Amino acid sequence: MTSIDVVERYFVAAEAADVDELRKIYAPDATIWHNDGAGDLTVDEHLQNLAMLFGAMPSARFEVKRRSEVEGGVFQTHTFHGVLPDGNQVAVDAALFVGVTDNRVTRIEEYFDAGAVAAVFAAVEHAN
Repeated sequence: MTSIDVVERYFVAAEAADVDELRKIYAPDATIWHNDGAGDLTVDEHLQNLAMLFGAMPSARFEVKRRSEVEGGVFQTHTFHGVLPDGNQVAVDAALFVGVTDNRVTRIEEYFDAGAVAAVFAAVEHAN
């Protein structure tokens, strides 16, 4: 399995909000960083956020623009497309590095418009 295969498997599971599959893909000590100023997240913290976000959205998908194997993992750019609980559609562009070792995700460093993502989370939380 290549690092690209691991990342593809990760995003398929993310779109399906399959937390159990995502947990299998992550190394137990993996860390996830976003440019939102919150610092590193643990696997459990990140999966809790994903489950809340994707579980509340009737539709969520990643449109991959570029995915390239690089030293230590995969670089990817994508647009996240989602439908909020109120029916509004969102699109957020992102760039990320996914560290992969022994067919497990060990690190994610993701850059996105933090204001846009905060608005998506706020809309989802408001609907709950």
